[in-house]
Amino acid sequence: MPSPSPPKPLSRSFSLPTGRAHKRERELGPRSVTMFPLCPLLLTLALAAVPGVRGSCPASADLNANGTRTCAKLYDKSDPYYENCCAGAVLSLESGADLPYLPSDWTNVISSIVVGQRCELTVWSRRGKEGKSRKFSAGSYPRLEEYRRGLFGDWSNAISSVYCSCK
Repeated sequence: MPSPSPPKPLSRSFSLPTGRAHKRERELGPRSVTMFPLCPLLLTLALAAVPGVRGSCPASADLNANGTRTCAKLYDKSDPYYENCCAGAVLSLESGADLPYLPSDWTNVISSIVVGQRCELTVWSRRGKEGKSRKFSAGSYPRLEEYRRGLFGDWSNAISSVYCSCK
């Protein structure tokens, strides 16, 4: 039986990239062309795997689950993590609720809002329906820090007056 010959070394020829266009490739390494089509797929899978992307706030339709007509629910706790939002004390508003002067323990503490279906919540930054205003339509707003109030502010802990109406 003849002894097997040792494997031949693979010969590869390559040249180093030169020039300005290849300087970045040398610094960052070669890019895989097959990775670009995978990016949207990986992003979709990552977002689907994250629990509570919309937060633990109830859905807009859940406000009327027991047959009552709740226009909006206001929460005094918020968190950088969406799954921890809509926690703490709750102030429920019925359709037609008009509070130009919120109770003192609710003035400037609202951090999360859920507005019922076919309803609209108007908020003001000052008591007596003064200052800046904004309308929130049906939906969940777990982090009012994400909604601008003027140039430098946001709506978290800035609501002093509310009016809620449903169609």
